[in-house]
Amino acid sequence: MFAKREIKGRSDVNYYTARRLGDMAESMGRLAKAFDDGISQEGQLTKGDGLAAMQASAALVCEDCSRCSLYEDSEKDDSYYLYYLLRTFEQKGRVENEDMPQLFQTGCKKKAAYLAQLNRSLARATMNLSWKNRFLESRDAVVSQFREMSVILEEFSHQIDQATDRTEEYDYIVKRSFKKYHMAVDNLLLLEYENGQREAFLTVKTTNGRCVTTRDSAQILEQAIEGSHWSPARNSRSIITRQFGTVRFLEDGGYRILYGAARCPKQGEKYSGDNYTFCESQGHQVVMSLSDGMGCGETASRESQQVVELTEQLLETGFTPRAALKLVNTVLLLAGAEQHPATLDVSCIDLHTAVLEVMKLGAVPTFILGQEGAEILEAGQVPMGVLSSAEPVLLSRKLWEGDRIIMVTDGVLDALPGEDKEAVLKEFLESMEEMPPQELAERVLDFAVSCIPVPRDDMTVLAAGIWKRKG
Repeated sequence: MFAKREIKGRSDVNYYTARRLGDMAESMGRLAKAFDDGISQEGQLTKGDGLAAMQASAALVCEDCSRCSLYEDSEKDDSYYLYYLLRTFEQKGRVENEDMPQLFQTGCKKKAAYLAQLNRSLARATMNLSWKNRFLESRDAVVSQFREMSVILEEFSHQIDQATDRTEEYDYIVKRSFKKYHMAVDNLLLLEYENGQREAFLTVKTTNGRCVTTRDSAQILEQAIEGSHWSPARNSRSIITRQFGTVRFLEDGGYRILYGAARCPKQGEKYSGDNYTFCESQGHQVVMSLSDGMGCGETASRESQQVVELTEQLLETGFTPRAALKLVNTVLLLAGAEQHPATLDVSCIDLHTAVLEVMKLGAVPTFILGQEGAEILEAGQVPMGVLSSAEPVLLSRKLWEGDRIIMVTDGVLDALPGEDKEAVLKEFLESMEEMPPQELAERVLDFAVSCIPVPRDDMTVLAAGIWKRKG
């Protein structure tokens, strides 16, 4: 899976880890393939189901009677009647005397008993079919999880394998810089990833008996590596003491993000069915997510909040946006009938490259406002938790300094006048002067509310702006 290369020092650890993750990804893929035996869901009763129902009815009612030969005629490959019988039952929910052949209607002495038993047998077959399809749907959802885990592990292994070890280049200067502040660095590992971001692991302690915060230590690292900005990882320790301990630092991106949000519930509702979050995932990737629960009120709010929280946890752990959306969708499918479908709209901005990735499941378009006007990023149509095969729509775009991202729920678009509501919002955005993201979100919401007598649906607007980091 990985090309053979010379391994020295700490590269050995990276190479070994990447290989192990790659092997695990391959195993998960094979496991998914082993479960995927090609059994597909059946939407209708089959010829076998009909024959079994007839045979069971005849055994219980007809005894040794052979006057109508109903079963023998239906057993023939070209029997049209059996197909008609099954479709009639599916449409009406029962088979009645007039649906039966003329010979049965005129010659059978136990018509009522036979029809009652036939309807019971067909109803039982329909229930079994429903349970079978439900089982296959759950099985397919689990298989989908195996596939997604395989993709996730493969992505992690690729990231680790492609990381460049910069330890030797900075080892001496970092240790010397920390020594000036009475701190001893025992080990250093400094990696640079494909997007240019660097990550440092320092095994360090103080030598003067005092404690130093990792935030202050990040400034020492900035002095050692000129032109860089560092922050301690959120899952790392916060204090450096007299005992050696490993601290993880992440290099800040060259861009920064400011946010804004505005929302209002449907008229007469206490709770909004929309929920959103702003968070920072591993690797200093900023994530904005917006979920619209089906309907309004407390139930819709609870459903959309669960979607947002699950997505945020996965992204902060290091899952890619696509993998996070697919896994959340699988969770909602497995939740069954008690779980209502919800849309999910995720925007991820890499603060090192200023590349925006938009992931959508059933969400309305996202708008990008720049110096050349507003751009509409179209969306998909299927909400989460509806189809196991639902694929998130992936859109990507390079952002420039001063660009603003506007995300809305369908309640905002539906309130706008005209048939082409996206064009109306696009024109409104292009008519606005530059302003902070919070004010921008409030202005968009006020515009949408002004177009209708009262809010007919939950309405939420998220806005963000990107600027280059100074200094």
